[in-house]
Amino acid sequence: MNKMIQESRFRSSFRRRAVQAAAFWFFRLAALVNGLALCGIVYFVVKNGWRAISWTFLTQPPADSMTQGGILPCIIGTLALAIGAILVALPIGVASAIYLNEYARPGKLLRVIRLGISNLAGVPSVVFGLFGLAFFVVILKMGTSILAGSLTLAAMSLPVIIGATEEALKSVPDTYREASLGLGATKWQTVYRVVLPAALPGILTGTILSISRAAGETAPIMFTGAVFFSPQLPNSIFDEVMALPYHIYVLATAGTEIEKTRHLQYGTAIVLITLVLGMNLIAILYRSKLRRNR
Repeated sequence: MNKMIQESRFRSSFRRRAVQAAAFWFFRLAALVNGLALCGIVYFVVKNGWRAISWTFLTQPPADSMTQGGILPCIIGTLALAIGAILVALPIGVASAIYLNEYARPGKLLRVIRLGISNLAGVPSVVFGLFGLAFFVVILKMGTSILAGSLTLAAMSLPVIIGATEEALKSVPDTYREASLGLGATKWQTVYRVVLPAALPGILTGTILSISRAAGETAPIMFTGAVFFSPQLPNSIFDEVMALPYHIYVLATAGTEIEKTRHLQYGTAIVLITLVLGMNLIAILYRSKLRRNR
């Protein structure tokens, strides 16, 4: 009897190890496929666009029907739109997540609100672009401007920030809150001085994702903030701007010399990838510093 029990345990243990090994190999394969796909895309873009990268390309406005010159207005416009979106979306998103996780009473209404936020995260970006066109550009009469484009991108980024922030707040152990309240701190003091600092690395993760999405979107800004051609740098948030994603779209689909500007299209894509990577890298380094100091 003991021998049969041992054999049964051995077979059960063997099956568990086999399933675990198969699952791990599947995950490794999935990661490898994604990594190879990313490397392939980056290699293809760099191979076709490295000839366009020069000091003139990075510091001059477009010229000669955008077949010559550079993309400086596009770089400035992309930074303005992305930074403006984060400045609006981050405080609103974090405040909303704090209320939902720390103050709101559990119930049907809270579940409906969270369901709506989850659904908004999956809405196509063109829908946010049409919303921004109707609300910010037409109803609020902001016109095609940095402000309208930034607010549209902020609305699109909010679900990601709220979701990531709420998950980060949930990951903070309840013992932190109980210890703070036990020492006489108020609810707000506990959230502000204990919970938020502990959840900040997770909040920055949502911010990183939002920066990436906001900087690389075309559909929302083509209706609200970006224009076909504008060699002048913006002077205020009410000015229209060029942007890297929309500039790539214009060169590839609506330019007068599409084949002649092919290397410029890929060169602009390289700059956009580098710009997004740079913004993400800054946020990642800051998040790593926070984690080391915890």
